[in-house]
Amino acid sequence: MATETTTSTENSSSQLINLPSDFTFNAADPHLQQHKEPEPLAVSATPAPPLGVLSNFTGDFAGTGFNTIFRPNSGPPTTTTFSNPVNPTPPTAPSENVLELNLTTETLSFSKSLGSVPNRGLQGQNDIFLNGVPYVQAINDVTNQNTGKADGAPIGIHFEPGLWMHLPATTADPVLGESLVRMASIPHGTTINAQTLAPTGSFEGPPQIAPVNITPFIIGNPTQTIPFASQTAANIDTPRLPQDLSKFIAAGTITQAILDDPNTVLRNANTGLKITNTIVFTVSTTPSAPELGGGTANIAFLQGNSNAGPNANAAQMQAVFWIETVQWEIEVPAFKVGHAPVHVKPKVPHAGARVPTFVIHPTHDIAEPKQITVTSTQIQYSQTVLLNFAGLTWPHASVATLVPSTPQVVSPSLLK
Repeated sequence: MATETTTSTENSSSQLINLPSDFTFNAADPHLQQHKEPEPLAVSATPAPPLGVLSNFTGDFAGTGFNTIFRPNSGPPTTTTFSNPVNPTPPTAPSENVLELNLTTETLSFSKSLGSVPNRGLQGQNDIFLNGVPYVQAINDVTNQNTGKADGAPIGIHFEPGLWMHLPATTADPVLGESLVRMASIPHGTTINAQTLAPTGSFEGPPQIAPVNITPFIIGNPTQTIPFASQTAANIDTPRLPQDLSKFIAAGTITQAILDDPNTVLRNANTGLKITNTIVFTVSTTPSAPELGGGTANIAFLQGNSNAGPNANAAQMQAVFWIETVQWEIEVPAFKVGHAPVHVKPKVPHAGARVPTFVIHPTHDIAEPKQITVTSTQIQYSQTVLLNFAGLTWPHASVATLVPSTPQVVSPSLLK
């Protein structure tokens, strides 16, 4: 689950894994219970199960974020080295780790929903039918040490195909309310299964985003934290990449406040936005609510052996997702029916912010420009993976703010 540099890739919404156009999940019973092939509509006549809050996960999103990861350092010939001398020399403890910081760009693409996925119950527990949305996430590092900004050449550091699934409530085995589950595979050799009870509503206004702490702690004892010198932004001689953060501090892209709490990046991203509604939920591989499932699985290299210990075992993952409705004011230009649709972007609320594009195709002439109010969906997340190695648990935090990357169609009714 560790996010590190792998191969170069451009962020693009084309990284979506597409389902065949004629593919719809459903029970195969009608095919198997009859002597002749059923009519084509027989299987699809029943409406697909609801997606619940996952109905917001549609289309392509893109945006920016921040990643922090303490990763192991090894002996020669693969030792990570540094421009400024580090004492003690890596990989001697406490220089057996590298704190890697990444300014990131990201794409998150959702396929069409799967349909009706049957899960068979035993005896007193009836069958249930799930529905879900496949997704592909790709993240690039764009850290530029020359400018201290997120304008460097993109290098791929994370790729994740997965599924978001909606589960209906069950009344027997288990007794459990409506829930969500995220299932994903990570190229480093980790798979996750994270479940939560489905949110039952939303609230007006922007999210209240709690802080997150990346300080390592003794395995099994979160209260016994072990701070490292690399967590002090002003230090320039620690096992950290980038080692010298002076240009990033000046640019405001990586500051002490951000190292102390990476969720600062999310709050900063919302500056100047009018967020009118928020839905929030947290998925975890070790959920606290009864009857919820989940877990992580790691390849042997990450687990290590009983003598040397893990290389970077992903023991746990927790992620908070905020689905927000953002209100924008855009100007519709003068328009003649028969002309091509107009693409309009709202005013950028602050430097570096991503904004959606709105496509306008009026059904009547518009004599002069007019202001209208439109909305779009924004996805924010804060994910923490707990990596175990060298006797410690090392929080690996990733955050991002994502907006639609495909044009959002404006209803003609707003143009009257």
